[in-house]
Amino acid sequence: MLTTLHSNDTVQIELTVREAMALGSGVKYMADSGIAVKAKRKVLQQLELILLPEASRKIDYHALEV
Repeated sequence: MLTTLHSNDTVQIELTVREAMALGSGVKYMADSGIAVKAKRKVLQQLELILLPEASRKIDYHALEV
């Protein structure tokens, strides 16, 4: 079933306070310099699940005719 997505649709992503601050305001954490990268990865993964649901399915390699 195809659903039409609109730019006003909402997305729910669970971020820690640190991740949200690093992503939203650019706060840098010396102890964990990659926290903004992790937060951005979470956002992109969630968008991918919503926009490309077929890509999130696992491939049954035994069913492939190789």
